[in-house]
Amino acid sequence: MPLTPVIHAQNLKIIQDGKTILSDVDFILHKGENLIITGASGVGKTILAKALAKRLYVLGTLSVNYNSEDNQLLPNTLLIEQRYSLKNRGNLTTGFYYQQRFNSSDVDDCYTVLEELQQVSPNIEQIDFLLAELQMESRRNAPVIQLSSGEHKRFQIIKALLQPTQIMILDEPFIGLDKESRKKLYRIIDEKTNDGTTFIIISGVHHAFPDSITHVLELASDGNHQYVRKEDFVPQSLSNPFEINIDNIEWQASNMDFKNAIRMVHTSVRYGDKTILNDINWAVKRGEKWLLQGHNGAGKSTLLSLITGDNPQAYANEIYLFDKRRGQGESIWDVKKPIGFVSPEVFAYYDKNLSVHDAIACGLFDTMGLFKKLTEQQEAKVQEWIRVFHLETFQRNRLSTLSSGQQRMVLLANALLKNPPLLLLDEPCQGLDEVQTREFVRMINELCAKIDTTLLYISHYENEIPLCIEHVLHLEKGNPTIKNRIKQELTIINQ
Repeated sequence: MPLTPVIHAQNLKIIQDGKTILSDVDFILHKGENLIITGASGVGKTILAKALAKRLYVLGTLSVNYNSEDNQLLPNTLLIEQRYSLKNRGNLTTGFYYQQRFNSSDVDDCYTVLEELQQVSPNIEQIDFLLAELQMESRRNAPVIQLSSGEHKRFQIIKALLQPTQIMILDEPFIGLDKESRKKLYRIIDEKTNDGTTFIIISGVHHAFPDSITHVLELASDGNHQYVRKEDFVPQSLSNPFEINIDNIEWQASNMDFKNAIRMVHTSVRYGDKTILNDINWAVKRGEKWLLQGHNGAGKSTLLSLITGDNPQAYANEIYLFDKRRGQGESIWDVKKPIGFVSPEVFAYYDKNLSVHDAIACGLFDTMGLFKKLTEQQEAKVQEWIRVFHLETFQRNRLSTLSSGQQRMVLLANALLKNPPLLLLDEPCQGLDEVQTREFVRMINELCAKIDTTLLYISHYENEIPLCIEHVLHLEKGNPTIKNRIKQELTIINQ
């Protein structure tokens, strides 16, 4: 007698707003089998995850069979989305803003890590065990809003693991995690598989799957999906034609006169008795290319917030931007004007109701909204970057209707649009598929060869680090180490 599958999807079809998003999706998972769903950006991976979690209506057959005899695992399907929606103490998800994370007086209305986890499980022993496993014990009493991007991802995973379900769907659980955290998560997934949980993992990259993954479903925009055992998987999406061409962009050298783009003198950041950055003495000369490196929570995003002026402690430290001392009466708009900035946090708080066109055009004015009519020259520049990232057919669509990878390309265009003399790219390839990542890194190398933009770059993956990077600032628990990168050899420790 054949075994009853845990999940059987047959001829699945998803239609939204009268448009077919996915069709002809077929796969079967039995007990002890786990699935990776992959494919190019925008192909429908997250949409399928929501459908499998019964959050969307589907055509076709979707059979989910829970084990009624299993008393250890809840008979349901849990979907862990890419980004957790913050809640205040009134359980509202609205009213949060990007700079709030860095303002200690503005976080009292946000639950702490422990308080949020206790809402899922009263088992303090299990909570502390998982916090220790994923190196989050030092953040036990921190407001959730103060977590870094990687810490936020680990918090989501811990919250999920406190809910022992029979089927768990994880949407991009590895992005934003440092190498050690990824290894620990692989091991936890393998252990939970042995305990009986079936995992479905959404991933836009094709490398380093957990050992317990048995099957791969690669979605394709033409409906020619590939469902195979892991050992037989050969990525089809890597042959997808996608090219980022900046040959037609008219680059203008910055007319700003400065020697150092950034200089910090004995710079420290503390919240109460916790030191985030400790005595940073660092200078970034004009045109230099730096990698900012360190484990999740090491202080990288906090250091960037000092540069952008989003952290109030920027004004209590001796910091120079473009050779001018911070805190000499300049407005926040004066600070941001010469800087192009992309980060997971900015992405999380960006207004997704903006159209693609307006979200890109905002980069000309450093606003989150387009409040003035563009000149013909400005409109032409916006259209140039829309073409560079192949967003022509989406430019009147709201950001919320795009895939996360497409949304991130919009914000990359937003940052590059004004040809800034200082470019801050914090994990810019998050959400991009492997082809888009390869093309973006190639573009950054080409850009650095064309103009003297000063670059500060963050990534946890070696394949995302441009070859133009010359120097490394490594943070370990807020303490800095400066070293040079030898281009001929990969000397960067993959954090």
